Amino acid sequence: MLKTLIDRTAALLTLTLLFVPIFVPLWIAICATSRGGAIYSQTRIGLGCAPFQLYKFRSMRVGSDKAGFQTQSGDPRITPIGRFIRKTSLDELPQLLNVLKGDMSLIGPRPDTPMQKSNYTEENWTLRHTVRPGITGLAQVNGRSDISTENRLALDLEYARAHTLAMDLSILLKTLKIALGKGAN
Repeated sequence: MLKTLIDRTAALLTLTLLFVPIFVPLWIAICATSRGGAIYSQTRIGLGCAPFQLYKFRSMRVGSDKAGFQTQSGDPRITPIGRFIRKTSLDELPQLLNVLKGDMSLIGPRPDTPMQKSNYTEENWTLRHTVRPGITGLAQVNGRSDISTENRLALDLEYARAHTLAMDLSILLKTLKIALGKGAN
């Protein structure tokens, strides 16, 4: 209950502080440089294996997800502003709305898509979803996209088994160091 209160308070404060100086200019830049809306939503799996709609600033051309969700360096589906917001992780900011709604936490394993269930045993899929997914998590501060799927899954399961407020604080501090220091992978 304390974690939920902290999550929602921090999300509301962050949204309030970032709305005009960051959200509005990004919204305008995305809409001005490519066809379509600024926000993209996708079905993800949350606490208790319940589906929810995850929000992101759109970084790809409209309809690009039909060709698959995996992207590679130089992927032509990514818009010029999309490259910037992905590199800086600004595309994740609308997930603060997911935190306010209670779909997500600030800290926790990144939310899986329904098709990622095939990466888990049934027992591990259930364990993985005993915690609310997060905007950042243990896997993100230990390599993010530079680690294998197996290592990411192991870190997500480790978090689900042993998360504490102290662990969350450590992950938050590492996330800030990465974001402010060298940027996200």
